[in-house]
Amino acid sequence: MATPMTHQTGIDVYGLGQCSMDYLAPVDAYPGVDTKCEFAGLNVQGGGPVANALVALSRWGMTSAYAGVVGDDALGEEIRKGLAVEGIDTTGLRVRPDSRSQFAFIAAERQGGRRTIFWQRPSGAVLAPGEVDTAAIGRARVFHTDGLYVEAAIAGCRAARAAGATVVLDGGTLREGVLEVAALTDCCIVSEAFARRLVGGDNPAAACDRLARLGPAMVGVTLGEKGYVALCGDRRIAGPAYPVAAVDTTGCGDIFHAGVIYGLLKNWSFDRTLDFAAWAAAMAATRLGGRDGIPDAALWPGR
Repeated sequence: MATPMTHQTGIDVYGLGQCSMDYLAPVDAYPGVDTKCEFAGLNVQGGGPVANALVALSRWGMTSAYAGVVGDDALGEEIRKGLAVEGIDTTGLRVRPDSRSQFAFIAAERQGGRRTIFWQRPSGAVLAPGEVDTAAIGRARVFHTDGLYVEAAIAGCRAARAAGATVVLDGGTLREGVLEVAALTDCCIVSEAFARRLVGGDNPAAACDRLARLGPAMVGVTLGEKGYVALCGDRRIAGPAYPVAAVDTTGCGDIFHAGVIYGLLKNWSFDRTLDFAAWAAAMAATRLGGRDGIPDAALWPGR
């Protein structure tokens, strides 16, 4: 794996992937079919795996830039503003004419933090490899992607590797082409659902082995309240989740990835990096939405 602290660059992290506008509503319990369900306290905030991770990293003092796609609608402008106000460079955000931005409605159960997400992908053309600013990626210490725009992500990974940057993948869904992206990464951490589809069952350790054979030096699987498993070389860790009273788990995986990237940028050990990531993800679950719960890094008990 590249050593981020020794890479001479202009920014800390360049992110390429999803961005969204999320409408979140707390409900007592997810309703049955053909019933009414009252909610109170609608919360509106930006979302998306890569976008949320960059927001967390920005709040923790890291510089970042973002590339993705929005429509030319009001939501697209709100998404852009939400990133810009966090100090994130949005030069790489492409606005597609006559199209809709990514949008999600999320019902979060008050007890236990479970959530159900209804979403629409952006209706405009996906980010193309030719739209990827490889020069900007080459000036970053870490390149982070969720693999949604597969061809663009591959172009970004190759540019980052050529420049000696560390490449991180957030594998939320095992979609076509994402394993090709994974093979170009240094750090690949996937969701429990991704791992199950990858190995055909509930065996996150086997998923780590399978991912490691693709080439990443550091791999892992996030398991929600069950914690995580990870593998770095011949070092295997199964870590617990920090116990919290969960309000909403939206974005917890995004913040976990932000924690891992933060540790990589700080040149922390494998164990320390994962512990910080697990703590940050748990703290994110104590608030509604993927961004409102991002904790102050200075409050981490492991500091």
